[in-house]
Amino acid sequence: MLGLKLPTDPRWVNIVEKNIEEILVDHAYCEQKAASTAISLIIGFPEKTELVQEMISLVKEEMSHFKLVHDHIVKRGWILGRERKDEYVLKLMKFFPKGGSRTTHLVHKLLYAALIEARSCERFRLLSENIKDKELAAFYRNLMVSEANHYTMFLKFARKYGENRQEVDEKWQSLLAYEAEIMTELGVESTMHG
Repeated sequence: MLGLKLPTDPRWVNIVEKNIEEILVDHAYCEQKAASTAISLIIGFPEKTELVQEMISLVKEEMSHFKLVHDHIVKRGWILGRERKDEYVLKLMKFFPKGGSRTTHLVHKLLYAALIEARSCERFRLLSENIKDKELAAFYRNLMVSEANHYTMFLKFARKYGENRQEVDEKWQSLLAYEAEIMTELGVESTMHG
């Protein structure tokens, strides 16, 4: 359903289980970054009314997810800690060339966002099905549905605003293939995407 070319190695869950604090802190910042992405789309493309409306809702939802993750951190006696670099996102963002038209820039941002949400959804599913901590398993099951909805929404907007549906779909497939290459190097860190 998600179109990912390379599934996460299920052993990643074992890394997470040994580093619950790390994964929760990283996850909290991922939720903040998702809200920031939505805000940047509002600022960058205010004339796209439907997009703006959806991004307003998304900001609220992502910040509510941030609060839920933060609550789990605090409940366990931990603190948020400092933001970590997201190597996955840094590598992913190198795929599309810089420049191009404003429309091209929008489509690329939307495709990146769709892919990040798809990978998050896949990781949440893995956690919900395999993590021994039953409270976190239920938590990630609930979040998985939201991430799937976000993925389809961003992909829908990329196809809507792109000037050529076939070209957008080709870019999406190329980005998926590139992301699979990135994933061969990741999956060994206690981060949401690493």
